[in-house]
Amino acid sequence: MNQPLMKARGVKVYYPIVSGVLRHVVGHIKALDGVDFDLSSGEVLGIVGETGSGKTTLGRAVLRLIEPTEGTIDFDGRNLLKMDKEELKHFRKEAQIVFQDPFASLNPRKTIRESIGEGLLYHGLVKTRAEQTERVAHVLEQVGLPADAMLRYPHQFSGGQQQRICIGRAVVLNPRLIVCDEAASALDVSVQAQILNLLQELKQKLGLSYLFISHDLSLVRYLCDRVVVLHLGKMVETATVEELFRNPQDPYTKKLISSIPISHPNQRRKYATMDMDNGQATMDEQP
Repeated sequence: MNQPLMKARGVKVYYPIVSGVLRHVVGHIKALDGVDFDLSSGEVLGIVGETGSGKTTLGRAVLRLIEPTEGTIDFDGRNLLKMDKEELKHFRKEAQIVFQDPFASLNPRKTIRESIGEGLLYHGLVKTRAEQTERVAHVLEQVGLPADAMLRYPHQFSGGQQQRICIGRAVVLNPRLIVCDEAASALDVSVQAQILNLLQELKQKLGLSYLFISHDLSLVRYLCDRVVVLHLGKMVETATVEELFRNPQDPYTKKLISSIPISHPNQRRKYATMDMDNGQATMDEQP
């Protein structure tokens, strides 16, 4: 069996609660409380759950943008949590992130060429400004923008175009893993479809793996291969997309699936109802 690209075991992220004049720690907020998953090369793993379930915390923890409290995270057989400064710098080329709000994640004072090409100079992937310009122009073409867009600033683009720029900034370093943190949730529905198609196209062309974080199960169903369901920092269920939607096991998963909007008001659907006596959810068909 092939070794997974990323393997996480028992990942916990606790934030201390302090009180009193001396700021004593009186408890912890358990943003993540023992999450396990495997991500294979070329796979799209969906992370779903409601707001506050720990999705974004997990995405940032596996990139060490947040330091986990406990657990192990291996990337291509290397222990991510034991990497020194130089090893972590090399890891940054192999794993990137696309944030939810594209405008907030772009520096308004920098041109698109600077925003996308800065990482190329930092990691020594290009030697001259001319090489940088050539690489940025190629990446802009890959994400569906003209080459002359590199001379403009973020505020001169629409939200969908800004997200294309952020995706271009992520892929310019030729990473193996991209964490998509609600990458389509701030966009209009029609633009969401374009961004999802772009992610699918780049995955096939560049051999990427995605950790796709979303609260929208419709997007997850379209793009992902497997799904991890989080609730209050804990992993409550994991399965392939087909199995999860056909036969959800956990009551919370059933409630999430029942919340997906239907395509037509006359269409019948199933709603999850909770039996408060035994804590079990059942699926009732209603008009």
